[in-house]
Amino acid sequence: MQQYFVTGTDTEVGKTYVSEYLLKAASHIGLTSLGYKPVSAGCERKGQQLINEDARKLQQASSISLPIEHINPVAFEPAIAPHIAAELANRDIEIEVIDTGLQQLRQHHPDILLVEGAGGWRLPIGQGHLLSDVVKYWQMEVIIVVGMRLGCLNHALLTAQAIQADGLQIKGWIANQLSLDMPCYRENIQTLEMMIAAPKLAEIPFGQPHSQAVLAELAQIFS
Repeated sequence: MQQYFVTGTDTEVGKTYVSEYLLKAASHIGLTSLGYKPVSAGCERKGQQLINEDARKLQQASSISLPIEHINPVAFEPAIAPHIAAELANRDIEIEVIDTGLQQLRQHHPDILLVEGAGGWRLPIGQGHLLSDVVKYWQMEVIIVVGMRLGCLNHALLTAQAIQADGLQIKGWIANQLSLDMPCYRENIQTLEMMIAAPKLAEIPFGQPHSQAVLAELAQIFS
């Protein structure tokens, strides 16, 4: 079983979009896959259940079908920082719940297990804890999604440094093109290639959802 934690250089950089791509890339080469979104905020209430759109997309992109509460065990309705949402709901985000959820997914023995974070690497989950502390406990390799926009160089380099400072291995980084009009896009890519001590795994072009060429490129990560 290959296991990776997918983090981003910031919020709204395409972590879920890239995670969907990775799950579909696994299926593209005949591997079974599961996506896990341990913590989410910004959910739609349906009856007694909170449905996070990102978690739903991971559920649909996974080759193993499981209920949404298995994919996303900790969910909050307001679209705010999860630890603040937890305080407003008089709840704690329990590390044991996050870890138990992962262990349950492992029992399905997927070839590829992707865990998608929320926000960036240093996501507070309350009581002085960070989601990155849990990833350290799991000792997972990390895939960084770099949202290609102004400011991405600083965010990407700081994210890579923080992951390495935590003693974790960076599997690589994926450039997600967020628009067609980013100034000096290619020069930014070249700077990141030179300064991040991990390989560029792929570039995902803007406005070309789930192209066969990118699926094939991403599938190489798992070979």
